[in-house]
Amino acid sequence: MKHPGKARTALKRGALVAAANWQVVVIQSVADTTFKLLLLVPVVGGGFLVTMLLGRDLRDVLTGSLREMLFGIGGTLMAKPLALTSYLIGFLLVLAGGVLLMFVVKGGTVSVIAAADGGAGPIERPPLRAAGFRKAMAFSIETFTDGSARLFRRYLLLGILLGVVYVLAAALCLFIAFGLYRLGGDRPLLLGSVAALGIVLFVALVTIINVLYLVAQLVVAVDDCGVGVGLRGVTRFVRREFSKLSRVFGVTVLLLLLATLLSVVATWGFYLIAYVPVAGVIVLPLQLVAWLLRNLVFQYVGLTALSAYLSLYRGFAQPGATAAGVMSSR
Repeated sequence: MKHPGKARTALKRGALVAAANWQVVVIQSVADTTFKLLLLVPVVGGGFLVTMLLGRDLRDVLTGSLREMLFGIGGTLMAKPLALTSYLIGFLLVLAGGVLLMFVVKGGTVSVIAAADGGAGPIERPPLRAAGFRKAMAFSIETFTDGSARLFRRYLLLGILLGVVYVLAAALCLFIAFGLYRLGGDRPLLLGSVAALGIVLFVALVTIINVLYLVAQLVVAVDDCGVGVGLRGVTRFVRREFSKLSRVFGVTVLLLLLATLLSVVATWGFYLIAYVPVAGVIVLPLQLVAWLLRNLVFQYVGLTALSAYLSLYRGFAQPGATAAGVMSSR
């Protein structure tokens, strides 16, 4: 099957493939929510821990300026090294468990999307028919779990490499910011501007790194290869199809920004409704529904981009090929 060669066509195909496999959108959303809740537990627990160590009421701890609260909490933890060590170990364990969960889910998700893209046919060509749409429905528990087991170790190694690259990117941004500060004569007025520049640079680098990481995940899944071979495939793919990848990336970022803007507007609307005596009672359920919908939309846009990158890669690496051998369970 010939895969789309244009970024716009790839995005259309990706949107249809992601919609046909809506189950992975929900699974990704649930996994992301679970990960955030797992991280929330030690944060809240840390607040109670500090409160108990201070021997004061939680409301007293949270009074005063932000500087006073941070210095009070930080001083308390530094004075209790055993409590600080225990807390950090617990937080790292929770973080590791959440990250492993995300690797398991991502392996199954990429496997389902790869199988769907390989068997969908020219679904992006109008008219869209129910029979053609059904061909893109590749989700099954067996496909998902088999893909999770098959890709887990390779995705774990990719995740470790991602963490190392994050540290290097942070060190680079810090070095650049510090260098600019020194070139400016160590003037305190420049500190805020230099810090903001370092943060913006770090966010930009992380965004690019995340896209390359996503492409590496799909290359490893599609070619069923090791991490080293997959990274070399990413290099060739990005060098050859940089223009198309950039367009897909740009559209994805715009969609995410639009979704974020609409989410902020909806949040402020609910905030204003809360002042109405009767309507304020239903604000909390509406906010919960809006938050769930926002999470689903973000996951759907992300999987659309993943499927679009995958279609472009198949058109680059396997022109005229099908998904045979990609998913043995298909």
